[in-house]
Amino acid sequence: MADDDPGLFGPRSVTWQIHGDPVMWIAGVRALYFQALHPRAVRGVTQNSDFRQDAWGRLLRTANFVGTITYGTTRAAEKAGARVRAIHRHLSATDPETGERYGVDEPELLLWVHCAEIDSYLQVARRSGIPLTDRQADAYVREQRAAARLVGLDPAGVPGDTASMAAYFASVRLDLAASPEAYDVEAFLRRPPVAPLLVPAREVLWRRIAALAYAALPPYAHRLYRLPAPPPATVTRRLQAVRTILRTVPDDLRWRLPPRHIPRAMDRLGPGARPSPYRLRELAAILDGPGGGPK
Repeated sequence: MADDDPGLFGPRSVTWQIHGDPVMWIAGVRALYFQALHPRAVRGVTQNSDFRQDAWGRLLRTANFVGTITYGTTRAAEKAGARVRAIHRHLSATDPETGERYGVDEPELLLWVHCAEIDSYLQVARRSGIPLTDRQADAYVREQRAAARLVGLDPAGVPGDTASMAAYFASVRLDLAASPEAYDVEAFLRRPPVAPLLVPAREVLWRRIAALAYAALPPYAHRLYRLPAPPPATVTRRLQAVRTILRTVPDDLRWRLPPRHIPRAMDRLGPGARPSPYRLRELAAILDGPGGGPK
């Protein structure tokens, strides 16, 4: 008997439709720039892993986690979350100024990492041309409370719409700073280590992607980094252009690459589970119509 479990989100969710878009890779890099601006959070990364030596492995593991909890079964998502919580439970970092030792799974830090990630996905999606209505944007933030629970947060304390997300960022602004560790992450993202044969590709392709991801940060993040960025309207045009180019690669070809979360979900649930941001227009009639939205 086929497993028809839709997982945590399912094909009628906003999450299901947008996470398969290739522009989400740029959003993921933006999230790394953004997350690094919380000094306590970024120390949890730099003091517990040699991210410079395992850059691509770390990026792919994160992408695999997001793919699993988005398109996998409920059991697979819960298992992935339990694995992350178990790893974080045993990790700590030290404040170099005060000597304070703290756990990387402190709710304050988990909440920052979550919100910076979800804001990055949502902002890049909307600015690159994925057709999200305001109510669908709110629904996406609300849906991601399920992801927050998996990493150890109480969903009730996690922003559930775009207004509460904006209020959260306003409240945490004074805690943010471009620490030496943040600049380490920024330099690494700009020029990650690659094999000698791939250096030309890094210089021609990756640096443009990383620069666009950085440029897509909010203006106050640019001020903290003290690094220039193009005007927001220019960034939006570039995001739209890059997404157009990325989508010239057929979805079926991209999805065939490991770890193949989307093909497995379609095998499990049928062809109607095929994600596409353009299905959002169909779903908007349900979500935005009379009586739509969460009950």
